[in-house]
Amino acid sequence: MKFWSILGNSQKLDGGAMFGNVPQAMWSKWIAPDEQNRIPLACRALLIEDDDGRRILLETGIGAFFEPKLRERFGVVESNHVLLDSLAKAGVSHEDIDVVVLSHLHFDHAGGLLTPWREGEQPSLLFPNAHFVVGREAFERARHPHPRDRASFIPELPGLLEASGRLELVDGATSSVLGDRFRLHYSDGHTPGLLLVEVMADDKGSGLVFCADLIPGRPWVHLPITMGYDRYPERLIDEKRLFLDDMLARDVRLYFTHDVDCAVAALSRDDKGRFAGVAPQATLAAAGWDKLPVAGAA
Repeated sequence: MKFWSILGNSQKLDGGAMFGNVPQAMWSKWIAPDEQNRIPLACRALLIEDDDGRRILLETGIGAFFEPKLRERFGVVESNHVLLDSLAKAGVSHEDIDVVVLSHLHFDHAGGLLTPWREGEQPSLLFPNAHFVVGREAFERARHPHPRDRASFIPELPGLLEASGRLELVDGATSSVLGDRFRLHYSDGHTPGLLLVEVMADDKGSGLVFCADLIPGRPWVHLPITMGYDRYPERLIDEKRLFLDDMLARDVRLYFTHDVDCAVAALSRDDKGRFAGVAPQATLAAAGWDKLPVAGAA
């Protein structure tokens, strides 16, 4: 296998919303806010070239589907579809992708599926040759959102995915589209049925996991740190503890979607039981397993 970190459109969101009940005096030491109290956030995807030559894309970022007024409201920095440009730099186009996996259908993770905004035109799906893999519960949440998170979804997207005829809804540990090298985990603390995809390196379990919004970046590896956007923060902390215990026991590396400085890190736990992302790497470019970070490395 080979891995590429693929940047999509970036965002600036309120730091207090991103760090929940953590005081600004603390979180501003981790990520400096701008004059509007916003912090920079990546929307990073993971491109995988499987052993059989398939190209698999984990998430698509926020994309460029918003009209200008909403783009400004949600802090989207670029007007062009950055994900497509990043894929081109990796030597592929959206037509070359065989599988797209979505952890959930919030617009900052799934908006990159859509064509860029053009006045008077309805958005349409990109990735014409890809199968789409989505958690069943997360898909149902997008179809029937709660008033608290309705604005986080793209109303047209579930219908477009169904109409493609290439949608697989999953609720178990494996996907028929992805195959046995990919292990699926689920979480409800951020949104119902959040799908976490683990790519397995060997039969011992060592691998790489896409952390999505369970752990958006390195600061959120610390158990008490949650987002104001999380549905059930206490449940998320409990889920994160079990998840990180498992990943640490099997030496699984963590891949982050929203951390602007770090794409992937190894996992450690100190003598006080505190988890941390260590040996961070900012990018991956055609990286094999031997190029991923290792706990204890300088």
